[in-house]
Amino acid sequence: MLGFSHGHDKVSDDTHDDLPRWRRLVPVALGLALTVALALLFILANNAALDREKALDKQRRSYEVIAIARNLEGTVARAESLLARYVVSVDAKDGQRYTDEWRTAGTLIDNLWRSSRDDPRKRELIGELRTAYTERAGTLNDIALRTTYDQRLGALGRLYEANRSENADRIHRILTVMIRHEMTVLDERNEVLDLSKVKADRLSGSYSLVGAAVLVAALVALWVANSAFSERRYARRLADAEARRVDDLEIAVKNRTKELEVANGRLRTEMEERAAAEESLRQLHKMEAVGQLTGGIAHDFNNMLAVVLGGLELARRRVGDNSDAARHIDNAMEGANRAASLTRRLLAFARAEPLLPAEVDADELIQGMSELIDRTIGDQIHVVMAPQAEDWRIWADRHQLENALLNLCVNARDAMDGKGIITISATQAVLKPGEVGECPTGDYVQLSVRDTGHGMTPEVLNRVFEPFFTTKPVGKGTGLGLSQVFGYVGQCKGEIRILSTPGEGTDVQIFLPRSTRGGDREASRLFTETATDATAPRRSVFVVEDDPRVLAATVAALEELGHNSVSCDHPTKAADLLDRQKQTDIILTDVQMPEMTGPEMIAGMRARGITLPVLFVTGFAGDDAEAGLLDGEHVLRKPFTLAQLDRKIAEATAAPTSGRQSEPA
Repeated sequence: MLGFSHGHDKVSDDTHDDLPRWRRLVPVALGLALTVALALLFILANNAALDREKALDKQRRSYEVIAIARNLEGTVARAESLLARYVVSVDAKDGQRYTDEWRTAGTLIDNLWRSSRDDPRKRELIGELRTAYTERAGTLNDIALRTTYDQRLGALGRLYEANRSENADRIHRILTVMIRHEMTVLDERNEVLDLSKVKADRLSGSYSLVGAAVLVAALVALWVANSAFSERRYARRLADAEARRVDDLEIAVKNRTKELEVANGRLRTEMEERAAAEESLRQLHKMEAVGQLTGGIAHDFNNMLAVVLGGLELARRRVGDNSDAARHIDNAMEGANRAASLTRRLLAFARAEPLLPAEVDADELIQGMSELIDRTIGDQIHVVMAPQAEDWRIWADRHQLENALLNLCVNARDAMDGKGIITISATQAVLKPGEVGECPTGDYVQLSVRDTGHGMTPEVLNRVFEPFFTTKPVGKGTGLGLSQVFGYVGQCKGEIRILSTPGEGTDVQIFLPRSTRGGDREASRLFTETATDATAPRRSVFVVEDDPRVLAATVAALEELGHNSVSCDHPTKAADLLDRQKQTDIILTDVQMPEMTGPEMIAGMRARGITLPVLFVTGFAGDDAEAGLLDGEHVLRKPFTLAQLDRKIAEATAAPTSGRQSEPA
């Protein structure tokens, strides 16, 4: 073929030498005209295709933005619905699903931001949407935390307020404005696309005219055209088209591969998070079972200690001060007091005691915990006590506060891998507005637990108070310790702050308001009160207790104090037996009894019109406190001394009451 072409070129050259000049110029002019016409057609067609592709790309982007916005709206609605279900059911799975849905909403907002890089108005709306999302997240996370800390009533109230607040549907309003804006932009882009179609149609119409001219020129120029050149040009076009198609396929394959890798990574992450959440839930159930067992054992110990301490105190009052028996009884009472202190700590660990606040001396508190902390964290850690609060006191439940500090010490021990220095301090602090969290201006007592461990990164610090979040290995922690401390400090109207630098240790600071109540102070030791004045008025006491040993000890204690008593060994007999008494000043009843609890028995009596003063005696008040059954009532914890019993009876009978004082048999 090459030989034919060369021969053809040679013949053409010889022929051209014989042709007139204009005949030689005509094919050249026609060839140039054909080339120019083809170039123009190609440029116009290419521009039209590019315009149409750009219009289609912008149209697809608008549809993508609208789809993401609607998906975001549905995700937010599902998250809030799951939170409401979590508040009602207190099911940790619902809480985890709420967290996942809310994080998905944040991811969709990021996708909206990336899809709107060429629209300033849309970026402004997304900025407002991100702000509304952050504010709403703060409110909803607060509700979730309250639910986690068994504050269901507070969480329900907070959820009701959040749903009725002005910014409850702010996200929905912003998304509606964004969708409307995008629909307007979409209409404009559709118009552009329609114009590109019209332009393409017009160009197609002009193709016929230009094609006719090209055909004429081609027919005239065919006699000078080279078939080989036509074949090479056609082959080149096919090769270019095939190369473009191959490049497009390669790009599509790479994009799809990246999408699959991202999807696989997300799936692995979700599986790991689910496994971690399931393990945390199992650990939580295990801790709840341990807490219930501990609370039950402590309750039985309190009943036994009530009998032991009551008998010892009665015996001590019977013997002289100089006898050996008095010394042995004092030693026995000291051991029983320590056993009672241990029982109180078991109840605090089991969370079986309600918040019973009183004035607490911060310096005395941390000094009194020295022995307990030493036994808990081991001999490899040196504990330094720095009591510097002086006479500043706080209003808190002593046992819950001790449990919180002990929890922080255990965390510090784990952060130091069992070796290092823990410094526990109590200092005075005068805070300015906004200096620490949301603490208002005023005097505060600062309790600090500082360690020399490996510290925490900013990423870990941002999540330490999240329920189920932990950096410990699987099976070493539930992720609930700091969240429980956070909830307790919030109950005390205080604030908690953590200062930590990787490699330099951590300082956990608890700020509690300084107490100016001047009310009852929590004693650092149990059972150190002296007997009350013998001239105090004597009362007629109706005693309800199912344990015969505790009942006998209580009656003996009342008789020793000079009170008259009538005993009842079962709550179902109490109302009828009380009706037969001529004079009754106060009802003294246990809380946990078979078939009917003490609060239920008193509620039934009050429904019958009996509104005598009531003193509840309990060694396990957790369930009743959670239900609010003992709120506003007089409560005496087991075990108790004669002086404590006498003082509580005096307080209960001195309180105003509209009940009867006597009733004929």
